[in-house]
Amino acid sequence: MELKIIQPAACCDPSTGCCEPDLQVAIIGAGPIGLAAAAHLKERGVPFFILEKGSIAENVRTWEHVTLFSPWRYNVDEAAGRLLEQTGWQKPEPEKLPTGVELIGEYLTPLAELLAPDIWERHEVVAIARDGIDRMKSAGRASKPFLIYAETPDGTREMKAGAVIDATGTWGNPNPALSTGVLLKAEKELADRIDYGIPDVLAHEEQYADRRIAVVGGGHSAINSLLSLMKLKDRHPETQITWILRKKRVEDAFGGGQDDELEARGELGKRIAGYVRDGRVEVVTPFRITGIRESDGIVLSSDGKDLAPFDRLIVNTGSRPEFGFHRELRFEAEAITEAVPALAPLIDPNLHSCGSVPAHGEKELRQPEEGFYIVGSKSYGRAPTFLMATGYEQVRSVAASLAGDREAADNVQLVLPETGVCHSGAGGCC
Repeated sequence: MELKIIQPAACCDPSTGCCEPDLQVAIIGAGPIGLAAAAHLKERGVPFFILEKGSIAENVRTWEHVTLFSPWRYNVDEAAGRLLEQTGWQKPEPEKLPTGVELIGEYLTPLAELLAPDIWERHEVVAIARDGIDRMKSAGRASKPFLIYAETPDGTREMKAGAVIDATGTWGNPNPALSTGVLLKAEKELADRIDYGIPDVLAHEEQYADRRIAVVGGGHSAINSLLSLMKLKDRHPETQITWILRKKRVEDAFGGGQDDELEARGELGKRIAGYVRDGRVEVVTPFRITGIRESDGIVLSSDGKDLAPFDRLIVNTGSRPEFGFHRELRFEAEAITEAVPALAPLIDPNLHSCGSVPAHGEKELRQPEEGFYIVGSKSYGRAPTFLMATGYEQVRSVAASLAGDREAADNVQLVLPETGVCHSGAGGCC
């Protein structure tokens, strides 16, 4: 089936030369933020297509067993909700905490079905350029459409677009265990015994039960992993759990507790604090991993000091953006966080918690490459303070701009729940 690409004149100001007749907006990634971007464009009558390298909500499926700490009211995009309600869809209870599988089944799947004619799964974007020119060419650049190369089961496809929204996120590109952020050959060779992300421990308990497990990281993902391991330990008391952090004090990882405006997020810290006090979790901090090797298990080193061998590692040290397919575009990432440059001072985890991030939209997300936007968690680079509601407001603003509604694009409004802790660096994605 051939992809029919059409675009109304309203996609942007024709005087800028950024629009070419018969071109749509391309959205890369069919996760919560990509689908929300599509919903806003659909409401405004701006044609689009979505390219997804796997299946709908591919990254969410890797943590579908996890209960989000933000209730439904923060996890349903407004435009998506309006479109779904026209089909008879019932909005979930606003204060209920969904699991990842419920987020997929009760919201993302119905939304994807509504948008299905314009979604192309198993289309992995490997490069984006301007049609006929590389990033060095300036003359007439803005008048050239974007040319997208996607690897599919049937080979490489080339598609043109008038604008591109990158909503691929960072979850599938985790940081390594070493404190330097470098992925060495030794860690790669141990990949079959290292989990990145939040593994479904109880569904695969044979890999963890009665074994020596280390969790590396000090954020909410690490705490979720630890709490799953504690449930396993109740059934398999010989399971040994070690929590390895870089923080000066383990208490710095507990978060805002009762002061957190998201009760479930605060509860995570309180629960793990209790296990630490009871001695059921061994804590090693500060420990900056400088080496990793195999010796009767996985041995972690820090400036000459070794930690006893572990049978398995769970590495929850955050994620980072992948910019490989942007190389022929003129894009910028801030030098420290790898965030969209204008966002970096707004989201620096040394200065802001999830709830103190100011509202921002299309104006802050603009790239030197006109018509190209990085949104969602990828716009935050390595900063851990992203919440889904932030991404929804980002794409609302971008869609308004692409539809020519400057007033709506600039009228950014976002109220996020405070963490109860400033400067914690213990943010999360949900």
